[in-house]
Amino acid sequence: MNINKSELEAVAVKPNQYPPEGVAEIAFAGRSNVGKSSLLNLLTGRKKLARVSGSPGKTRTINFYRVNDAFRIVDLPGYGYAKVSKSVSEGWGEMMERYLEQRESLRKVIQLVDIRHQPSKQDVQMYEYLNDIRHDPSANDKMMYEWMVYQGFHPIIVATKMDKIKRSQLQKQIKLIRQTLKLSAEDVVIPVSALKKTGYEELLDVMEEILED
Repeated sequence: MNINKSELEAVAVKPNQYPPEGVAEIAFAGRSNVGKSSLLNLLTGRKKLARVSGSPGKTRTINFYRVNDAFRIVDLPGYGYAKVSKSVSEGWGEMMERYLEQRESLRKVIQLVDIRHQPSKQDVQMYEYLNDIRHDPSANDKMMYEWMVYQGFHPIIVATKMDKIKRSQLQKQIKLIRQTLKLSAEDVVIPVSALKKTGYEELLDVMEEILED
């Protein structure tokens, strides 16, 4: 897939600020400073579409980007940044939870983790939450789980900052991510480097498959 056109369509804190339903959306989630903005700029071919900052926790809203006049990329607030207040952090969590649970246009969530490190407690919690996003706590049965997987809410993992490790360490780090998040052999892990501009083509191909389903 080639992205030829992209623009910021809406900045939202509350559901009434979301753009209208009816356009497929792929959401990007990840810890603060994981490289989400840099990756979005690489995918869209625009250096300043998503604002890149050296200060973690910069994204404090849900940002909707209209892409190729065909679908949306949704940039969710970064989680796990220790230097924001608990009330602010909880506010981001509630904001994401409302979007993830209520948004009918959401087709897939792509979760970013830093390839250099073992996924954090927040990474694991986020992954488990995404797997259970449409799960009624009282309906803990196999049929509900299979329904969630069928609906496509099993997150794809993107391992960022691949340029920060040696090539010989790549498979070791991917294995660590798989083990920590308890991924199956079928689960996709895509290593990328926004700096070296590598790996993003595979992610674009996966996104195209999601939109075609």
